[in-house]
Amino acid sequence: MSLAREFTKGFVSENPVFRLALGLCPVLAVTTSLKNGVGMGVAATFVLVGSNVIVSMIRKGIPARIRIPCYIVVIASFVTVVDLVMAGYTPELHKNLGIFIPLIVVNCIILGRAEAYASKNSVGRSLIDGLGMGLGFTFALIVIASVREIIGTGKIWDLVLLGESYNPVLMAVLSPGAFITLGLLIGLFNLIEQKRS
Repeated sequence: MSLAREFTKGFVSENPVFRLALGLCPVLAVTTSLKNGVGMGVAATFVLVGSNVIVSMIRKGIPARIRIPCYIVVIASFVTVVDLVMAGYTPELHKNLGIFIPLIVVNCIILGRAEAYASKNSVGRSLIDGLGMGLGFTFALIVIASVREIIGTGKIWDLVLLGESYNPVLMAVLSPGAFITLGLLIGLFNLIEQKRS
């Protein structure tokens, strides 16, 4: 597979959220606003790229019996960096994302890419894969958060879009709105993929 295809597969054909339905816990929880979605996406992308590169570098030296615990230690190291940097530089975002930052350690997208891809491929290809999948995850978070924030508040990133007279649909920023939005967007992605095929 070419490097360009390796990079772009995370956006459409193997999008972690819309096509593979992975990592849905933070997707449903943090997408109440675009700021939260972008913050979580950037954090997960950093961890994904970093862990993919390190796992690819050490893959031949790890005994098969302990590979998963080793991957988790690598991932946890990057998550700790993200957690401390966010706490220091973006404390409001850090507070909004809360427990979902440490839970990146057990995000199935990151552990899955380490096991399925980085442990079997070169450092360069693993970096491209991590970046593509991370940006695909971020794209999904941005789309879901944008829809929920616009419908639920009439604003996006504190910018009023639908005017002061707009009557917000509060359910969009609550838990049921997350499930409904995600379901409709997955259906839309499936429809697009059917038309492309």
